[in-house]
Amino acid sequence: MRCPFCGHPDTQVAETRLSEDGATVRRRRRCTACDKRFTTYETAEIRLPTVVKQDGERQDFSLDKLREGFRRALHKRPVPTELTDEAINRVIQKLLALGEREVTSRYIGELVMNELKRLDKVAYIRFASVYKSFQDVDDFRDAIRDLDK
Repeated sequence: MRCPFCGHPDTQVAETRLSEDGATVRRRRRCTACDKRFTTYETAEIRLPTVVKQDGERQDFSLDKLREGFRRALHKRPVPTELTDEAINRVIQKLLALGEREVTSRYIGELVMNELKRLDKVAYIRFASVYKSFQDVDDFRDAIRDLDK
């Protein structure tokens, strides 16, 4: 691996640690030329499925879009970032567990709504109102009633 400071192609691993969940390897490296230290992280590269939109268009899965959906729904809500990250990871794990090459955007939306329902009821209603295109107050009332079931 090249040194990020001087660009020298030869670095040595000084220390290696496995993350708590066992999914990531953290390595402390030292450049043999400039003697500076830096950290690298090694993870398995797993390809998430392609997303099939309602109009039939296909797009690469975007973690940024998933995070943005959660962020907007949870805006100014008292939900810790750690819980949000765990919910996002559960969505990703469910997508990976499917083993499919393609999934519909509708399926991903349902996964997100299920996670938001567990995290925060207001965030769930916010997301559902956009996702399900609520047209009037009755749609909100029905969604709130469904929460109580």
